[in-house]
Amino acid sequence: MAEHKTADVITSRENRWVKLFRAGLRGAGPSGDEAIAVEGPKLIEDALRHGIEAEALLVSETGERGLERVLRAASASETGIARSRVLRTTDKIFERLSGTESPQGVAALFRQPAWDFEDILGAKPPRGAGAGRLPHALVLVMAGVQDPGNVGTILRSAEAFGATGVVATRGTADPWSPKAVRASAGSALRLPLLRGMSVPVLLAQLRVSQIKVVAAGSAASNGSAPDGVKIEADLREPVAIFIGNEGVGLPGEIESAADFHFLIPMSETVESLNAGIAASILLHEAARQRKA
Repeated sequence: MAEHKTADVITSRENRWVKLFRAGLRGAGPSGDEAIAVEGPKLIEDALRHGIEAEALLVSETGERGLERVLRAASASETGIARSRVLRTTDKIFERLSGTESPQGVAALFRQPAWDFEDILGAKPPRGAGAGRLPHALVLVMAGVQDPGNVGTILRSAEAFGATGVVATRGTADPWSPKAVRASAGSALRLPLLRGMSVPVLLAQLRVSQIKVVAAGSAASNGSAPDGVKIEADLREPVAIFIGNEGVGLPGEIESAADFHFLIPMSETVESLNAGIAASILLHEAARQRKA
């Protein structure tokens, strides 16, 4: 990696790497097996340290100051970054492809982590972890959450409060979009995650795995709830907590399939909670119950 300073500088907006980075950093998330675009040295360094495989690194003059730490993290990882994939460009070109208002001059393309349903349930030890007792599943499901900022907040809270994994159903903003990755502070790359699942398939798999379905909602401060709906749930059990769309809430098929409806008490003067806040409250409650 010591020879990286000899690399040619990309000065054309038509360069294929510039086009790939622009599409990734300004897009709504990767399609198919496209790479995940990440901007900022801290996020990139963290992803490398957690074993996410980098396909290419793009650096402008401004980004040079943070490059050495990124390269050290790459050198310490299993895959590293080939010298031929450490690319340089001008600040002007970087600003035009960046997805942020104040570009830091460093961006990377990462291969998508390959997670499966067992990973989401915590049925395998986390990457890099030794053998030990596995936790009961604590899955957070985003069903139609459309704001990438909310998606990122939910992912960050999910990791903070010990969720075993996250599922983003069809119609949810892509957790690997640049905005969601930034809002998650990198949790989107570390936490076991499945994207684009259909609700019927997910519900069927949860049933087979004996995971209880918890529908999240809110209630007036007196704890009122629809007839026949329980407003509490034992979150120490293997559970999947469903958070719905910011405007219309959860689909009817999830409401009817739920084993429990966990309603968050709140003032009657407030119509609803932000999806990210609601998810954080429920995940904190799950963590509290499990510690107790």
